Amino acid sequence: MKTLVVEDDFTSRLLLQELLKSFGEVHVAVNGKEAVMAVEKAFTAGESYDLVCLDIMMPEMDGHQALAKIRSLEEARGTVSSEGMKIIMTTALDDVKSVSAAYEKLCDGYLVKPIDKTKLTAQLKELHLI
Repeated sequence: MKTLVVEDDFTSRLLLQELLKSFGEVHVAVNGKEAVMAVEKAFTAGESYDLVCLDIMMPEMDGHQALAKIRSLEEARGTVSSEGMKIIMTTALDDVKSVSAAYEKLCDGYLVKPIDKTKLTAQLKELHLI
C-alpha cells in the first residue's frame, strides 16, 4: 500500500508515519498544496496512492480544499471516487459540520485525533486496503 500522509503538525505526522509504515511506502506533505502536487506527480508517474490521510486544518490549502482538488484530478483522469484513492480525514475536528463537509467532498473515512492504532487499522480493513 502506497500512502500519502498530509499533516502540518510534526508530531501527528510522525505518529501516522509510524502507524502506517508496516503496510507499505509512506510519503508526507505538510499542507494541502503539497498534497495536490504529490498526487499530480504520482498520477504522472503512473503510481497513484492507495491511501491519503488528510488533515483538515492546514496552512496554504486546508484539507477540504485539497480533498476537492484531489477528487477533481481523479475525475479528470476518468476515475470515479469510489474506485480511486481512499482518503481518510485525520483531524482534531469532530463537529457535525466538519464531518459532513468531508463526506460531501467524497472522503472515504474520518478519524479524530489523537489517532488510535486500533481505529486506524479497522478503517483500513473496512476500506479493503489491508
